[in-house]
Amino acid sequence: MTVAAPPSPLAPDDVPATAERLRAERRPFVLATVVRAERPTSAKPGDSAVVLDDGTVVGFVGGECAEASVAAQALAALRSDEPVLLRITPDAEPAGGVALAEAGAVTVHNPCLSGGRLEIFLEPALPPPALVVHGDAPIARAVRELAAWLGYAAAAWDPDAGLLDDTVAVVAASHGGGEGEVLRAAVRAGVPYVGLVASPRRGAAVLDALELAPDERARIDTPAGVDIAAATPREVALSIMTSVVARRPRASGGDDAQPASSPVPPAATAPVAATALDPVCGMAVAATGTRHLDHEGTRYWFCGAGCEQAFRADPASFLPS
Repeated sequence: MTVAAPPSPLAPDDVPATAERLRAERRPFVLATVVRAERPTSAKPGDSAVVLDDGTVVGFVGGECAEASVAAQALAALRSDEPVLLRITPDAEPAGGVALAEAGAVTVHNPCLSGGRLEIFLEPALPPPALVVHGDAPIARAVRELAAWLGYAAAAWDPDAGLLDDTVAVVAASHGGGEGEVLRAAVRAGVPYVGLVASPRRGAAVLDALELAPDERARIDTPAGVDIAAATPREVALSIMTSVVARRPRASGGDDAQPASSPVPPAATAPVAATALDPVCGMAVAATGTRHLDHEGTRYWFCGAGCEQAFRADPASFLPS
């Protein structure tokens, strides 16, 4: 499989343009927008930034400590693929990190703030699921059109480029032209749905010629799609996309997550950076970047320079005895 193009330099002063470049490069990110700011915070309503899946913040949504809270909660939003309203407050409650205030919102106690409060809307932007169609017959064209309408990034099979790591479906609908290569590539890459448009008799002959292991052969759906008595290319495309949607991996933890009993492995996705607790202030921060310190074999992460310096001066006072 292949991966997306190398990342381009980001433009911190032009958040919309940066977001568009990230979408074009199929890089997941979170758009963070300040919707309410209470003095004396440095951020203002309308300030914005993008947060990458490694915790990098590009743009401005407040000072260093506010940025640390935004990065940590943006990573959580990426994992759930759900937007959230982040409330950052210097108040002592909720103590020790994050509390669910209500559905769709979290409140973070940030002791580093200068007295104001911030409300920041975090909107995850995951790349659309990639779907590859081999062939240019009417059914192939109908599958590409319907997939695009459903929000998939539909593309033709390119043997030189291979498959993206996050490909969720491959459909061979060439009616006999070069199907073997794309089917082998899809099965061996663990693509969640692999479909072959063919009659039962021809489909069995194609699978015999591939000489796959029994479990690999079982991964190929032929005739592709669910049986809805489809008669036209668009109806066949509907039956195929029904199968694709049913097997598409979902964000973990939600009600619509892919069942654990599914025989199809999840598609490869970019890992999302972890979070950690600042040992000084107890705030959740993204475990990325340079704001960290190794002490007695353990790495500690900090929201800002103040907490890092305090820990560096006297680690024992911030660690359990």
